[in-house]
Amino acid sequence: MRIDVLTLFPEMFDCVLSASMLGRAQASGLIDIRVHNIRDYTDNKHRKADDYPFGGGAGLVMMAQPIYDCMDAVLEGRSAKRILMTPRGRTLNQKIAHDLSTEDRLVLLCGHYEGVDERVMEIIDDEISIGDYVLTGGELPAMVLIDCVSRLIPGVLGSEESAADESFSEDLLEYPQYTRPATFRGMDVPEVLLNGHHAKILAWRAEQARLKTALNRPDLLTENSNKGETIEAPDDAWL
Repeated sequence: MRIDVLTLFPEMFDCVLSASMLGRAQASGLIDIRVHNIRDYTDNKHRKADDYPFGGGAGLVMMAQPIYDCMDAVLEGRSAKRILMTPRGRTLNQKIAHDLSTEDRLVLLCGHYEGVDERVMEIIDDEISIGDYVLTGGELPAMVLIDCVSRLIPGVLGSEESAADESFSEDLLEYPQYTRPATFRGMDVPEVLLNGHHAKILAWRAEQARLKTALNRPDLLTENSNKGETIEAPDDAWL
């Protein structure tokens, strides 16, 4: 997958895109992420990419011209899913991330200041937010979306089970995890995880995921209930 990022602040992406999973995925050729400075496409000598809004109001608005020219230069007539990162967009979730992971190419436009000239929406396919709060710009949300989508691309995590087991994959939060030592400062790993009984471990994890979800995100259980879905442990649980 190729992901292009259009931003006024490309330097914000340097560390995030070169580290950890994203750095390895790019090095192995699984994803190709390119960051483009919108200011490079302004038609004025001061590289000005924002201006005051018509009708008055506080703040500045990103101008349409440099965004259009940047988008044209990046796409070169080719197709891509073009997304504006903005607080007014639909909220990113695991299903949206999964759908986006099947695209061949994404272009992420990072909004900033008071937003973008509305005429830019003519070249945008989707608007995405990462939550019901306001950030300074779309750069951090773009990083979140890139990380969230990239880990769903086959080969990026190294194990297909890793993505399938994580929080929200089945509309539940992830169950508790433990590693060595079995006893630490008087706290023991649950016995069920040490006995090697696969069915019991699966049942315990299913129950713990449901309990964790009920505690931290009960709205997810309500949504499942509204869909008429039930989540049950395996039939051979606790044999």
